[in-house]
Amino acid sequence: MLRLRPAPKITFTCAPEDFGVIAPPVPAKAYLPDWFRKLPAVDDNVTGLNNTGLTVKRCMPFLDAMTTGWILTLPATVRLEISEDGSRVDAGWEFDRTLVSNHGAHQVKGNAFGDRPPCKFHNYWTIATPPGWSCLFVQPLNRPNGVFEVVSGIVDTDTYQSPVHFPFFATGDDGLHVIEKGSPMVQVIPFRRDTADIAADIRAETSEEASIRKKVLRNTQASQGWYRTQARAKR
Repeated sequence: MLRLRPAPKITFTCAPEDFGVIAPPVPAKAYLPDWFRKLPAVDDNVTGLNNTGLTVKRCMPFLDAMTTGWILTLPATVRLEISEDGSRVDAGWEFDRTLVSNHGAHQVKGNAFGDRPPCKFHNYWTIATPPGWSCLFVQPLNRPNGVFEVVSGIVDTDTYQSPVHFPFFATGDDGLHVIEKGSPMVQVIPFRRDTADIAADIRAETSEEASIRKKVLRNTQASQGWYRTQARAKR
């Protein structure tokens, strides 16, 4: 009898006293921003010779990036007071444990954020993955918030099973920024480590590969209505 191998599973656990109190992780595909949900796949009001009216909602690379993995959200509401042209950040929160702390500026001296101090979001979820699986932690993809940017990192969550905290830079303008409980904090993308060891073959394409490339491009253009738009323009 054929037995199917169970699908890999990522596990999120928290302390019993936190369960039902802190905001839970959610699948990234269930946390699409409102602007994206409201955007039509085709905007019929857009005209022009080379404009089909298609929006980013029809762009699968964009959508796939947004919907991959899980979103860890802020456990509780956080207030970031940014001042002195971003070089000072004071934080407050509505929770009985630390949600924001600081890193030493010397740890990232010369970084692209200039004088903005490195900070850290505290996370109270422990993430466990099957043997051989790690997690990539990144700023929620295609979801810029204008207030903070998380620093990316990879953790071997099959062996390091303890809460991972997330360094970030406050990128907002000077003033008070309130980030509500449940707001996207970081995107978690599990992956098998052996798939990251793929070798590279760097060379000029063959004639067969060039033919495939051109066919894929033409099919893509056709499905997006490019040829139809050109035909209308010639009438």
